[in-house]
Amino acid sequence: MRHSLLADTMIILKNAEMVGKNKCIVPRSDLVKSVLAVLEKDGYISKMKISKNDITVSLNGKINNTRAIVPRMSCKYTDFEKFEKRYLPTKDIGSIVISTSKGVMSHREAKESKIGGKLLAFVY
Repeated sequence: MRHSLLADTMIILKNAEMVGKNKCIVPRSDLVKSVLAVLEKDGYISKMKISKNDITVSLNGKINNTRAIVPRMSCKYTDFEKFEKRYLPTKDIGSIVISTSKGVMSHREAKESKIGGKLLAFVY
């Protein structure tokens, strides 16, 4: 029984990268699909193939660490630097995935749009 599909997905991606696999299968949900789309846009995964019950993710070896942020904290766009220092190794490396009123996006996009949201996950 799974409790958090997003947390399970992030751990599956991290473990598959650590052992050198080029593909992995993760559980399917709308939130997971949106987060994977952000990771694909930022270049951390190559592509994803969506089937009825799961998503097959093609990895490209760029993920060093990834994790879901629990609990999902609310964040103003002016507070992104504080969370960058907490979750990312340096300011320019990595990405924080955020759920905003305009959809799921990276923290850089949210900063440009000047909107805040809930922190979902980080990757670098």
